[in-house]
Amino acid sequence: MKEQVVIIGAGSAYFTRKLVVDLIERGEPMDLGLVDTDETACETAEKLSRKMVALRQAPITVRASTDRRELLPGATVVISTIAVGGRRAWDTDVMISRKYGVYHPGGDTAMPAGTSRSLRAIPPAVAVAQDVVELAPGALYFNYTNPMAVICRAIRKETEADVVGLCTGVRDVGRGIAGMLDVDPSRLRYNAVGINHLTWFTEIRVDGIDAKPRLREIAAEHVRKARELAVSADDSPEKQSVRHEISRLEPFCCGLFLLLDAFPAVGDGHVVEFFPHLIRGERSYFGTTLGLGSERQRSRQDEDFARMQEEAFSPNPLPSDYLEKVADGHREDVVPIVCSIRADDGAVYSANLPNHGWVPNLPGDAIIEGPTVATAAGLRPIAQPPLSPGVAGTLATRFQWVETVVEAAVEGNRDKVAAALLLDGAVASIDDAESLTDELLAAHADHLPQFANSAKAG
Repeated sequence: MKEQVVIIGAGSAYFTRKLVVDLIERGEPMDLGLVDTDETACETAEKLSRKMVALRQAPITVRASTDRRELLPGATVVISTIAVGGRRAWDTDVMISRKYGVYHPGGDTAMPAGTSRSLRAIPPAVAVAQDVVELAPGALYFNYTNPMAVICRAIRKETEADVVGLCTGVRDVGRGIAGMLDVDPSRLRYNAVGINHLTWFTEIRVDGIDAKPRLREIAAEHVRKARELAVSADDSPEKQSVRHEISRLEPFCCGLFLLLDAFPAVGDGHVVEFFPHLIRGERSYFGTTLGLGSERQRSRQDEDFARMQEEAFSPNPLPSDYLEKVADGHREDVVPIVCSIRADDGAVYSANLPNHGWVPNLPGDAIIEGPTVATAAGLRPIAQPPLSPGVAGTLATRFQWVETVVEAAVEGNRDKVAAALLLDGAVASIDDAESLTDELLAAHADHLPQFANSAKAG
């Protein structure tokens, strides 16, 4: 079957290029549709993708449109990676939150920025899903937009779309654990279950032997080293190398592993956002302040997109090694997953799907990240034993936060936004939750029409 792949939100400075490399390397004929509501971003993605295809003379036809309904009919694979408001909205979330003593190391998943990002993304994500159901009902449908659990839950709750959430985090952390244990990743076997960006490695084996005892020793040493480094750590530029070394050790994740006997993914930068009460205020993470590099990160993304534009619109062909540099050893899972489903090969992948009994002591409708098997009918969850009370406890409130955010976004309910901030745990008081809610809603009013008539209850 000739695949017809449609990427919605194709103007990404990161994702689309890597996915196009993956498609090119399959070497199979296909049609590629690129959709972005931003005309400049859409044209950039189209021109650059055409150049990448030409570089390998791949049998791929490329089309682009700012109207997804033009390209969705006949699609066999739909991949959504929308970012409503883009990098500027992300910056706004982070900087407004700092006025309330909230420092985001990431800002795309949890804490106030995660809530705000969700409010912007849910209505468009649901609209995309409705169009997929109408125009491409047989397509394999994948979501990469964060916050993953929130977006997938909203789509499942509001539409009939059979969406699957994908993230390479579990796979990447698995390789990281193999590195900590100094073994080849091919020797490692694991089981990882939770919510996206807080997925717990409950089983870790090397050559069939439990590797947790050895990993505990290594984790304890990482925490000890981080505490030693914290004595000399601060937020001054000259201490940047110390801060980098602390973050490389992943002491927060290692500490959680020592307490809960399960290793969390995906690294301290994401995992700490699920425990905001432990990083409240400045210099709260091993003597350093988290998130101070977020502006630099967004600046680099701006630079990446500017470079993409230059490459796309230049009259010159791309360098012969362009695809290898773009890939940089990193592959997304979506292309292998599609191939596995078509082949019905039984390969196992980490994916985000509704619980429905998958993990018996987690909510039935919650979007769980865990192991799935590729079948001709799609990805199917592999049944899991109950999680330990400690691990399940770290997830319980978070799934209710997801439900509250989805309700707030769909209903345009201001009070439910404030309630979500309280459930999240980053704010210091009810007053802060309400004031921060009002500031975020005002700042993003152009992207939040559903809140136009929403006011504080009472």
